[in-house]
Amino acid sequence: MNAIEQIINWMPALVRASGWTLALTVTSVFAALAISIFLALGKISHKPYLKYPSSAYVFFFRGTPLLMQLFFIYYALPNLVPAFTIKSRFMAAFIAFSLNVAAYLAEIIRAAIESIDKGQMEASRTLGLSYVQAMRLVIIPQAYRRMIPPICNEFIMVLKDTSLVSIIAVTDLTFQTKMIASNKASQLVYIPSMIIYLIMTGFFTIIFNKLEKKFAIYD
Repeated sequence: MNAIEQIINWMPALVRASGWTLALTVTSVFAALAISIFLALGKISHKPYLKYPSSAYVFFFRGTPLLMQLFFIYYALPNLVPAFTIKSRFMAAFIAFSLNVAAYLAEIIRAAIESIDKGQMEASRTLGLSYVQAMRLVIIPQAYRRMIPPICNEFIMVLKDTSLVSIIAVTDLTFQTKMIASNKASQLVYIPSMIIYLIMTGFFTIIFNKLEKKFAIYD
C-alpha cells in the first residue's frame, strides 16, 4: 500500500477525532466566556469580597500550567475528594480548559472595560443610571468591540492547546494520530494531521478576521 492510499484510509478516523477537538474548543471557550465576565467585573470591583477572590482565581490559573491543571482535575482531585471523581475524560478536559481559559479571557475583558474613558461612567451615573445599568448599557457595549480581536486569538490558541488532552487519552486529533502512528508503525500520519490543524485554524482565522473588520467599521 502506497503512502497516498494509507493517508486516505486514515482520514475517516482523523476527521472524527477532529470533531472532538472542535467540540472541546467551542464548548470550553463559550463556558469560559460566561465565567470570565463575572471574574472581570469582580477584578474591577471596589468591593474586597469580589475583587480579591477574582484576582486570586486569575492569578492561580494563569500562573500554573494548563497540563498540570488537567492532571490535577482528572487524577489528583478524585483521590483527594472522591465525590469529585470525573469518569468522563472529555468532561475532565472540558472543565480544565474552561477554568483555565476563563482566567485569560477575564484579563482581556477587564482591559477592554478599563480602556473606556472613565468619563463615560461618570456621565452615566450623573444621568441616574446605577453602576450595573451603566456597565450593561454604556460601558460594555463600547468595550466588546475591543475584546473581539484578543478573544479570537485566544480561541485559536485553545484550538491548538487541545492537543494536551491526548495525555489523558481523550480521542482528539493528536491522540488519534499517535494511535495510528503506533499501530501502523508509520510516521506519515503526522502529515495529514498537521494539515487538518492548519485547515481548522485557517478557517477560524478567516472568520474572525471578517468579524473584526465588520465591527471595526463602527469604531
